[in-house]
Amino acid sequence: MLNVVAAAVIDQGRLLVVSKKVAPDVFYLPGGKPETGENPQETLVRELNEELGVAPRDMGLLGQVEDMAVLEGVPMRMTVFTVRLAGRPRPAAELAALGWTDGRDSYESRLAPAVRNQVLPLLVRAGALVLDDHGM
Repeated sequence: MLNVVAAAVIDQGRLLVVSKKVAPDVFYLPGGKPETGENPQETLVRELNEELGVAPRDMGLLGQVEDMAVLEGVPMRMTVFTVRLAGRPRPAAELAALGWTDGRDSYESRLAPAVRNQVLPLLVRAGALVLDDHGM
């Protein structure tokens, strides 16, 4: 099973999502695979710096989810932390783009299954993301 660590960053009712250059039409949570000896928090600090040029603040464990990893096509376990960012995120390293979504907008069909099926409902249940009935 593929293990990854990811950040759920909420700002103004929207979740930060990123796409990679190898698959620019699929959006994920920022994060990545742990390197040898790293704990999940260390992985997230390194990945957020590499991918977005920011540091995490106020990290809190949201939970673990399991789904298929879209690019690798293998089962994945993702440890998700709620995070606030120090600095303004900008795509770097392997990232193609970043965006903000409530999961029911133009990003909906482009979200990785783990984000759409697991993380968004978890954020809503935790009260971290509130979906109202305007729009769609």
